[in-house]
Amino acid sequence: MRIALFGDIHANLEALEAVLADASQQGVTDYVCMGDIVGYNADPAACLEIVRAMNCPTVKGNHDEDASGMHSLDTMNPVAAAALEWTRQQLSGEQRVWLNRLRMVRQVSDFTVVHSTLDQPTSWNYVTNRFDAMSNFAYQFTQLCFHGHTHVPRVYVKNSRVQEVPAESIAIEDGSKYFINVGSVGQPRDGDWRASYAILDMESQMIVFRRVEYDIVKTQQKILAAGLPEMLAERLVDGR
Repeated sequence: MRIALFGDIHANLEALEAVLADASQQGVTDYVCMGDIVGYNADPAACLEIVRAMNCPTVKGNHDEDASGMHSLDTMNPVAAAALEWTRQQLSGEQRVWLNRLRMVRQVSDFTVVHSTLDQPTSWNYVTNRFDAMSNFAYQFTQLCFHGHTHVPRVYVKNSRVQEVPAESIAIEDGSKYFINVGSVGQPRDGDWRASYAILDMESQMIVFRRVEYDIVKTQQKILAAGLPEMLAERLVDGR
């Protein structure tokens, strides 16, 4: 079994389609989504329907929650708030209910999936270093846990201590726990504009990170045509 782990799509249809095509070429048999299907970019309904039609295990991200509700966005970053207000208008009531009903945490096979962290999944905390990861490991009861939220691929390993290792090819070793950020499909923030996701090979016990090019110009044109903040189109090229 080869499982594609992807998330932070953020309504980027071109990036999502490129990732799914690449995953198919890599012999992927199953898919798991880390949430934040919507927000920022111009195709929230189309991306939502693709993920929903896949019927794959999916957890709720903060943008999914914000887009599904009617609560105030006043305390949010103005650019993100503008995109979410627009996103709410693009989704049907039924689509918003579907987003709202997504679970915060799921166990899939013998690993765990969450958008942010296991210690406080509803607080949407960010894990940006090994000290942040320590809190998560205290609540992690499977060897592997996959997440997103920061849009940066990262791997934290806990054995005798917690350390960060390069997000490349990872061999899963007995006696170690892993907290793994699979990066972002639709808005990477590690300086590389290409879509990011990971593949877990259950037979070889390997995790491989993938970067995929997509039609970024088309995505940018859609953002501008929708009247979304220009910054959202500009930042895609910088991977920020």
